[in-house]
Amino acid sequence: MASAENTDVVVVGGGPVGLATAIAARQHGLSVTLFERAQPPIDKACGEGLMPAGVAALARLGVGLPSPCAALRGIRYRSDGVVAEADFPGGERGAGIRRTVLHAALLERAGQTGVELRFGVLVEGIEDGAVRIAGGLVRGRFVVGADGLRSRVRRWSGLGRRDEPSGLAGQRFGVSRHFRTATADGSPVEVIFGDRAEAYLTPLAPDEIGVAILWSGDAAMRGGFDALLAARFDEALRARLAPLERLGQDRGSGPFRQRVVRRTRGALALVGDAGGYVDALTGEGLSLGFEQALALGEALGHGDLARYEREARRLALLPERLTRLALFAARHPALRRRYVAALARDPALFTALLGALGARRPLAASTVATLFGRLAFARPARAALLAARTAR
Repeated sequence: MASAENTDVVVVGGGPVGLATAIAARQHGLSVTLFERAQPPIDKACGEGLMPAGVAALARLGVGLPSPCAALRGIRYRSDGVVAEADFPGGERGAGIRRTVLHAALLERAGQTGVELRFGVLVEGIEDGAVRIAGGLVRGRFVVGADGLRSRVRRWSGLGRRDEPSGLAGQRFGVSRHFRTATADGSPVEVIFGDRAEAYLTPLAPDEIGVAILWSGDAAMRGGFDALLAARFDEALRARLAPLERLGQDRGSGPFRQRVVRRTRGALALVGDAGGYVDALTGEGLSLGFEQALALGEALGHGDLARYEREARRLALLPERLTRLALFAARHPALRRRYVAALARDPALFTALLGALGARRPLAASTVATLFGRLAFARPARAALLAARTAR
C-alpha cells in the first residue's frame, strides 16, 4: 500500500450501521473505503429485532429481508402476572434477524454498490481528514466513526461526554443466547420483567429464538446468562427455556449508556452507537442506526455535516425520551407495575406508543399525558409539560 491514499469517505467500523452508512454514501455517488479490524461474519450481543422503521430503512438501502428471518407483529410485556400486548399500527411488521444473517446481507449489498471493504485492518488513530493504519494514511473528505459502543473514534475526536459515573452500579449490561424452538411467523417480541432485569424473547427463524437479558450492573454480572436467569427471574421463565436446545455461545455487551457532546466535528461524523446510546430496553438500536446512516449518506452527498447533525438529533429525540421513560419505570418496581398495567388496560395507548417508537408515527402530547396520568407520574400541570416535551 502506498503511504497515502485518497477517497471521499472513510468509514471506521464494519458492523451493520457502518456498512449501511457506506452503502448510503455510495448511493450518493461518493467513493467509500471501510475499515474493520475483525473478519466477517461479525457477531455481537444484540436483541436482533428490527422495528418497522428499521425494515423500511433497509429497503431504502436496497437490502431486502434476508432468509431466515421472522416477521414480528408487535410487543408483549409480562410483569408481575400482568400481560400487555399490542401490534404495530396499520399492519406494519418488524423483523427478527440473526445478527450474522443481517451482516451478511449488508456486506453483499455493500460489495454490489462498490464499497472498498478492508476487513482485518486496524485503524490506529485519526488525523485531520485521515485515518492512520499500519501502512500509512488514508485520507478522505470525510471520516465516519461507526465503531460501536466502545468507539475509539469518539474518544479520539473528543466528542464523548466525560460525566459518566466511574462505578458500574448505575450502568446496564446485556447478554444474549440462542435456542432451537418452533416459532410462529408474525409472533410478537416478548419482554419479561424480572428483578432489575428484563428478558427479551425474539423469534429469528421458524426454528429459532434469541433471548437477551438486560440488567443493572452489580456482582451478578459475573455469573453470566444462567446466573442472571436464576437470580433475577421467576421459575416460569427458567422452566420455559430449560428443555430448549442451546445454539452457539453467549455474547455480552455494555455498559450501554454513552453520551456525546455532538455527533460531528469538522469533517468527522459519528453514527449509530458510536454517536451516543441510552439503553437497549426499547430495541431501537439497529433501526435508529440505519435511519441515521441514511441521513448521513444524504448529508455527505451534499457536503454538509451540519445537516446530519440536525437530522440525527431529530431522529433520536423521541426514541431517547421514550427509552428514558421506560427505563425509569423498569428501575422502580411499583412504577413498572403501573406502566404495564396501564398498557394492558388500554391497548390503543400501547399501539400509539409502538407507532411512535417503532414506525415513526407522530405521538400526540395527549397520549403521553394520558400515560403519565395513569402512572401517577406527576401532577397534572407537570404531566402536561412533560408530555408536550416528549411528543415534540
